[in-house]
Amino acid sequence: MNSARAKELASGLLKGDKRSLARLISLVENGEPKASEALSLIYPHTGKAHLLGITGPPGAGKSTLTDKIIRRARADGKKVGVLCVDPSSPFSGGAILGDRIRMQEHAADSEVFIRSIGTRGGQGGLSRSTLESAMLLDAAGYDLVILETAGVGQTELGILEVAHSILVVLVPESGDDIQMMKAGILEIADLLIVNKCDRQGSDHIVKELQIMLEIAGASKGWTIPVLKTVAEKGEGVNEVYKALERHLNFLRMSGKINDKRAHFAKTAILHIVRDLAVQETEEKLRTEYGASLLEKISKRKLDPFSAARELFSGRNK
Repeated sequence: MNSARAKELASGLLKGDKRSLARLISLVENGEPKASEALSLIYPHTGKAHLLGITGPPGAGKSTLTDKIIRRARADGKKVGVLCVDPSSPFSGGAILGDRIRMQEHAADSEVFIRSIGTRGGQGGLSRSTLESAMLLDAAGYDLVILETAGVGQTELGILEVAHSILVVLVPESGDDIQMMKAGILEIADLLIVNKCDRQGSDHIVKELQIMLEIAGASKGWTIPVLKTVAEKGEGVNEVYKALERHLNFLRMSGKINDKRAHFAKTAILHIVRDLAVQETEEKLRTEYGASLLEKISKRKLDPFSAARELFSGRNK
């Protein structure tokens, strides 16, 4: 892709063209160098969307709850973008869960955009391209951008790097597995949702979570609600949606939304610098000097730690 094409796609996205949006997300996912030019052009138009992270263990019903939140937001007249971050195929790197299949009813809605993204080695349950894709949806005019993590493991802390509000979904059976709190999944929550509350044990885990939150104390002025839902039936979804609105208002009134945006900016810079550093290093290793360096390491004449420092010191110039 050349610079002219990058400008064309950026222009199309800002005009509401879904094909331009989809194409740019694909280019970001594939690491297309010129995609950064389009991102630079659209960035001044970002900063308006409410970025909502939905995370929790596998099987908690995150996709079903996401589907119902989309419906509620659309009833409120909001334009909704969704990034479903799935485990990647180890061969193709593509997303394999297909969350979009679970949300087919929104496919014909021109005000909803749903995209599955493979994690492709991304840490903390988020794709390496999630941040850039969220920027694209924000600039495209989506009022609510939902980031649903893969739910692999219990340390979905990467979502902190992007979202304004974080919704952690648990189920009654999680009552025997509250050691997740030690891994941090509960500490990151702005809202705690106990889904599938038509199952036995729901009241117990709700009380247990409330007690744990009381022991932990207030979290920076925001009282974390523990809400019960049966997402499959739509029960409790309206309460969740209203709580999300209250949290966004809290962030705005307290000024903490600015802290979130500053953290987003820091994450973006670090993300870009890491990519550039890796790209630059790979280019150096393809040179005659790089081949010599690799040979020394393979023959144990040089250790990789000293070699890495040498690459960044500029002594190889």
